[in-house]
Amino acid sequence: MFEYTIGVVLFFVFGLVFSAIRILREYQRGVIFQLGRFWKVKGPGLVIVIPIVQQMVRVDLRVIVMDVPTQDVISRDNVSVKVNAVVYFRVIDPEKAIIQVEKYLDAVSQLAQTTLRSVLGQHELDEMLAERDTLNKDIQAILDRQTDAWGIKVANVEIKHVDLDESMVRAIAAQAEAERQRRAKVIHATGEKQAATELVEAAKTLSAEPNAIQLRYLQTLTEIAGDKSSTIVFPLDLIKKLGGASSTS
Repeated sequence: MFEYTIGVVLFFVFGLVFSAIRILREYQRGVIFQLGRFWKVKGPGLVIVIPIVQQMVRVDLRVIVMDVPTQDVISRDNVSVKVNAVVYFRVIDPEKAIIQVEKYLDAVSQLAQTTLRSVLGQHELDEMLAERDTLNKDIQAILDRQTDAWGIKVANVEIKHVDLDESMVRAIAAQAEAERQRRAKVIHATGEKQAATELVEAAKTLSAEPNAIQLRYLQTLTEIAGDKSSTIVFPLDLIKKLGGASSTS
């Protein structure tokens, strides 16, 4: 009976010692509570936790990648879009992450969703599509500031998709096509204006030099001679000028 009692005691002691041993990896920390009160943060490596008297909560210090569920957002110009994002964050203060907030993962997720809707709702659709880097930085700054009290550092926020309904996609395509046509017309009008200016300058030069007009006529005749045309019409004034020039010579 005595040996049986000794065996039970030894087994109980061995069980207590075994249950008191904790091994934390390099990226883990243990928040130790002693009789319900915060005591200290331990780890990594071998950690001894006194059974019944102490309790330990493990905290992962690695960067956490969290998908923000798709949110319905109404832009400042009253366009309804569906937006989702991804948030990169990590715990930098295990004590605050456990004591200051309940379930910090859920808290960060909910905060990211409300912040995403709030920030994007202040911008127009064109800004959402063209200025994602700026919007990412704005959301990241707000989240980082609000989660600082929880011992959490938000490293980055990336908007992944901005989904539009079919009617809005067609409207944007029509707008883009109209913009391309407008640019083409502006370029064409600019070219016509420049050509008209050059023609005016050329006319002034030719009018100031009668011989230049004759040379221009002759050049035109040379070009016509290369064609298959069989009839060439000479301006009467040109014939008179050429005749006068030949008689003078």
